[in-house]
Amino acid sequence: MTSSGLGPLADGSKVVIIGGGPGGVATGLALTKIAQSMSRRVNICVIEGKQFSGEYHYNQCVGVLSPPIADLVEHELGLPFPDSLSQREITGYILHADGREIILDGETEPSIALRRIQFDNYMLEAARQRSIHVQSARATGLEFHDDRVVIYTENAPLDADVVIGAFGLDEGTGALFRHTVDYRPPPALDSIVTKYHPGEEVMQHFGNRIHAFLPRSPRIEFGGITPKGNHLIINIAGRSVDSEIMDIFLKMPEFHKVLPCFENAGHIDSGDLRFFKSRFPCGRAHNYSGNRFVMVGDASGLVRAFKGKGVTSAILTGIRAAQVILNHGISGYAFEEYHHANRDITDDLPIGQAVRLMTILAARLRLVGVAIRAAETDRGLRRALYDAVSAHQSYRKVVREGMTLSVIRALASALVTKA
Repeated sequence: MTSSGLGPLADGSKVVIIGGGPGGVATGLALTKIAQSMSRRVNICVIEGKQFSGEYHYNQCVGVLSPPIADLVEHELGLPFPDSLSQREITGYILHADGREIILDGETEPSIALRRIQFDNYMLEAARQRSIHVQSARATGLEFHDDRVVIYTENAPLDADVVIGAFGLDEGTGALFRHTVDYRPPPALDSIVTKYHPGEEVMQHFGNRIHAFLPRSPRIEFGGITPKGNHLIINIAGRSVDSEIMDIFLKMPEFHKVLPCFENAGHIDSGDLRFFKSRFPCGRAHNYSGNRFVMVGDASGLVRAFKGKGVTSAILTGIRAAQVILNHGISGYAFEEYHHANRDITDDLPIGQAVRLMTILAARLRLVGVAIRAAETDRGLRRALYDAVSAHQSYRKVVREGMTLSVIRALASALVTKA
């Protein structure tokens, strides 16, 4: 493929975005906003097969949006953040491991718990209001030519100057790119998600903290109970978790210690405890940009290595992709600027992956309880644990906070006490 016509998008250029979630919509909104500031007009089409309005589809995301998502939506995309969709502010976490627990409250802006399907619908409707065309269909084929990309759909085919992959971990769409540009999806973990309505009294007592679990089970990397409006979201993650593993988690003593009402629950809502399965990335994709294409969000793997900030990262990478497309171009060489812009994510990924493996090993060896005991007396370690669990800080900062002399002394003392 030649490099002609691969510079910054000119007036009247066409963009097709495959995927109408937060990452895809953010890319379209950012393109529109930046192009207007340059006195250019860009024709944008978002292809999305799901119907967000009416809530016909269930989104398997837990639905906790981390800072600085409100700033990104308001200042970078020019939208009012939909505060009315917030079901609860998440003010902290309670970490459980080895029969111990610790409350982790930070001094940062709280996260926002909401229903993802409602947030996705809000974003997609905002795109429509800004003259972004939304085509209700699935992409079925791709052709890359020197002067354009052809995107085949279940409806009419589309021509574009550049195509943006914002399809998450959808295997069908990923296969289209794999066959045409040698794209490989990022490594991923499985997740099982369910919900439970324990009643108003339990919800009031539960509070605004997420309970995070690091069990010894070799199949479960972590579990969580997240309070929403009138119900709890329960999830687990691991390399190959399934419904049987979720059943095991729901029977664990540490789970019932948090929800003693669960064991004798005779009032299960008809929609409760239905299991949904999804996946989320834990590393970078291969070949996620090139001449006339770039991936954003989960499709690129440019997210935090240990679960967290997925929606925020999707929006952030979408904004950065739009900036590169309009300022630098749509060639593989131009998208090196996209890689550079995301170095805050990519430089932190190896550290995050190392922390993830160390956490898994520590959980198997019953050493997380030692860290909890040490954190009860050491403020620096407590802050590091909060930053690691909440995803509010980089892993580089988490490791730096966790390697001070006072933390090492506290860990050594807790280890001696355990022995």
